[in-house]
Amino acid sequence: MAWEKKIKEEGPLAQRMRPEKLEQFIGQEQILGEGKPLRNLITADKLVSLIFHGPPGTGKTSLARIIAAVTKAAFTQLNAVAAGVKDVRQLIEQARDDWSLYNRRTILFIDEIHRFNKAQQDVLLSAVEQGTVIFIGATTENPFFYLTGPLLSRTRLFSFEPLKGTEIIRLLKNALEDSERGLGKLQLNVEPEAFNYLAEKANGDARAALNALEMAVLAGEEENERIRVTVEAVAEAMQKRLLSYDRQGDSHYDMASALIKSIRGSDPDAALYWMARMLNGGEDPIFIARRLIISASEDIGNADPKALTLAVSAAKAVEIIGLPEGRIPLAQAVTYLAGAPKSNAAYLAINEALKLVEDEQNSPVPAHLKDSSYRGAKRLGHGTGYLYPHDYPEHYIDQEYLPRGLAEKIFYRPTEQGMEKQIRNYLDKVRAKKSKNNESLPGK
Repeated sequence: MAWEKKIKEEGPLAQRMRPEKLEQFIGQEQILGEGKPLRNLITADKLVSLIFHGPPGTGKTSLARIIAAVTKAAFTQLNAVAAGVKDVRQLIEQARDDWSLYNRRTILFIDEIHRFNKAQQDVLLSAVEQGTVIFIGATTENPFFYLTGPLLSRTRLFSFEPLKGTEIIRLLKNALEDSERGLGKLQLNVEPEAFNYLAEKANGDARAALNALEMAVLAGEEENERIRVTVEAVAEAMQKRLLSYDRQGDSHYDMASALIKSIRGSDPDAALYWMARMLNGGEDPIFIARRLIISASEDIGNADPKALTLAVSAAKAVEIIGLPEGRIPLAQAVTYLAGAPKSNAAYLAINEALKLVEDEQNSPVPAHLKDSSYRGAKRLGHGTGYLYPHDYPEHYIDQEYLPRGLAEKIFYRPTEQGMEKQIRNYLDKVRAKKSKNNESLPGK
């Protein structure tokens, strides 16, 4: 098509430098290296339906175009932003005709497949299952969040990784040397540090690096009949490091996970880093505060009971003052939680208790523990035999609080960490008294 030729000749550098064959493709060795299954499928032209998942600028669309160039099948491309159910159905009908009449298969490539809703994805199912089309979908979002189970089960998933700095530099140098598609016809003097800067700041995104280089070249100053491209020029073109963060997608959950795991691992520096990434990406600070409250109970618990108080206070402070000042109480909470002694004993205890409640037959409340505050309760025997602990030495008296049959069940097992050691010592003493009393009972 004329417009494709125009883009190839005059479009952005990243478009012009798209690889046209596997030998030109840089990166993704983990799935495209020699002998890897995906490479073998492409070179043998024995494709199955595929999902390409990964960050922007890592080669998903470029690889689909390479497949289009090497395959004998018809290749059709849609963008999920603009396409609807009607468009997909028409293409499937055409593919069915081509297969039945001319024995020619069709590859249907849909970019940004995560934008298709369930109904749109369901249209693809029978065609993919029957082999009417070989489907290739590309997405920057976690496919397990956005794609239906039936569609995922009918495809093979390949994950693309951000390009390494050395791979970005190779791409940039290829663009400078290529006279047909790149910048090879220009007399350029690019500082070596400029390559390093772009490789670092592009965050693994080849498209961003190439387009920033082109912008720096266009804005560059002539020096001895050569265009000089400096670190300052590419920094101005890049403007700001491209931070990959989507409040609704993969990075939202991955960085929240990294934050909590850093706190659990007692690494305040890593915890601060991940929180800074989240705040810089526009994350709701209240979401972060809620995660800290959970961590304070799940990972620290009674090893330091003040952790929960501080986390709740930080959440309230952020609610009152907002950002940017709210980052300070959040940082205070994160560093305190990371530096606090750790115990998940309370977390394990409630999980164990819930499992028992779900698995076992629910027992009635023992009569002596039932509410006796209303008129007529004593006539029912409620509260009869209850011993008030504060009436006894050390405010403790041995009596059963669990239903019959569960008397010796233990859920909470305090650790030796922080304040929990004191709790453990107290409970050990209480449980020892209880055990001693049980041994003295008849039949024991």
